[in-house]
Amino acid sequence: MTWRLVSKEYEKSKGDRNRELLYQLAKNKEPLGVIAFEDRNPIGWCSISPREKLIRLENSRLFKRIDDTPVWSITCMFIKKEYRKKGISSLLIKEASLYAFLKGAKAIEAYPLISTKNKMIPDVFAYYGLVNAFKKAGFKKIKKASENRLIMRLG
Repeated sequence: MTWRLVSKEYEKSKGDRNRELLYQLAKNKEPLGVIAFEDRNPIGWCSISPREKLIRLENSRLFKRIDDTPVWSITCMFIKKEYRKKGISSLLIKEASLYAFLKGAKAIEAYPLISTKNKMIPDVFAYYGLVNAFKKAGFKKIKKASENRLIMRLG
């Protein structure tokens, strides 16, 4: 719910209220993302939604809209620890993008972290995704938003 609510509302709704809001979105069939499974066990998640549904992203100075193209945005990813570094991120990104294109998206945007070979990114910050996973999924750099973040696009 982080990107769907203004900061004040998100903080006010922390915990059970945010879970209920997310449940209601799922119940109403709002596009929320894709889940990766091994057998019947969830092992990964990739959030993807139309950008206009993501209020905090729409108001972000760092990730200002590049143009008028209606985009869907990947804002969060999670891979279970024992499945990391196995290519699941790029697979999830591809599947999330396919899902969005099937729902009518014209382009997909993401805002991943730039990783360096010498510096390990703590897991807690990797939920945006890493540039290389998006490159493997066919995304191209559109803009360097900050020293450690890109805006990338597919489509």
